[in-house]
Amino acid sequence: MTGWRLLLTRPAEESAALSSFLAEQGIFSNSLPLLDIEPIAATDTMRRVIQALDQFCAVIVVSKPAARIGVELLARYWPTLPGVKWFSVGAATAQILGDHGLDVSFPAEGDDSEALLELSRLREAIAQPDPRVLILRGEGGRELLAERLRELGASVEYLELYRRAMPVYPPTVLPERIQAERLNGLVVSSGQGFEHLHQLAGDAWPQLARLPLFVPSPRVAEMARAAGARTVVDCRGASAAALLAALREYPVPVF
Repeated sequence: MTGWRLLLTRPAEESAALSSFLAEQGIFSNSLPLLDIEPIAATDTMRRVIQALDQFCAVIVVSKPAARIGVELLARYWPTLPGVKWFSVGAATAQILGDHGLDVSFPAEGDDSEALLELSRLREAIAQPDPRVLILRGEGGRELLAERLRELGASVEYLELYRRAMPVYPPTVLPERIQAERLNGLVVSSGQGFEHLHQLAGDAWPQLARLPLFVPSPRVAEMARAAGARTVVDCRGASAAALLAALREYPVPVF
């Protein structure tokens, strides 16, 4: 385990928390955030959706930023939230919602859309006439979740609360960081995170594609393989625990 030297690419605050967790396990990491979270100003459409919150049978929150921004925004319009059933894709997102007094259900194993869709409480929530589901998310992402819910008979609406921007770095920062820190593994937490990694790598991508790449889901794994990544490890979730489990199973590469 201690042979791993990882590049973390999550937003700065999340990378710092993950780095501390990994350090406690004896794992070295270096952070190069590839996602900046930019909240979206509330529009009239967003306000109408929020004010109709009590008309949904389930609210699904798909990320930690969506949870943080969402609870603050909802509090402006609902001092006391209606009795809607709340769900999250992972435990960390559920913790944020729980800290604000919400009773949240989430998969015990596998913090991804596939695991959430198997959750019996979610199936029960949408087993009613004309079920409506609200998904709190950033711009884009998690289309599989909405598609599957529609197949199960639910109508789905989005409340997009933030956008993910790519920080500005010098073009050579990624290969130089990997070489200087002797990194032997890359970690991304979303499809857009991988897209930014691939974009920033530029001409150095063929060399970086040889490093083990830890991803949160089959969807992102497919993206990475299609782009030429040679060793893709699906952690079945973006949590620190999911990454740690994958690191324990996968051997440290020898170059």
